[in-house]
Amino acid sequence: MLSPGPNFRSKEDKVMESAVRTLSVPKWKLWTGRVISVIVILFLLFDSVVKLMKLAPVKQACLELGYPESLIVPIGALLLICTVVYLIPRTSIFGAVLLTGYLGGAVASQVRVGNPLFSQALFPIYFGALIWVGLYLRDARLRVFNPFES
Repeated sequence: MLSPGPNFRSKEDKVMESAVRTLSVPKWKLWTGRVISVIVILFLLFDSVVKLMKLAPVKQACLELGYPESLIVPIGALLLICTVVYLIPRTSIFGAVLLTGYLGGAVASQVRVGNPLFSQALFPIYFGALIWVGLYLRDARLRVFNPFES
């Protein structure tokens, strides 16, 4: 039996692609999503750069969380890569998934050392919500899966 060629797309794939292309994003959603995403990206870029620079407060915070100083630069590089993937429109959903995993590790670290729940331990969750809200508002591909929006 012959397999479909590399350019083969199923009928469902074509329908989904057509639906995403025809969805228009209202301007207020687009700009609100962009503003939220820019704020998130700037914060994440700042966080990754200070980790790459191994500033004294970053060293102290990592040691308090139980991480050796040798992991600060790799963690900063990982965050920078995830942020860049989120920044690129074509890969932004994958970047949001990667950042969600990264922030989940941050929550686990905060909870493990017993930091206050609402001010420190859940901060990465608040931030992860902003990542997804910004992306949802600016990217029609995510709204295709929303059963509440007509």
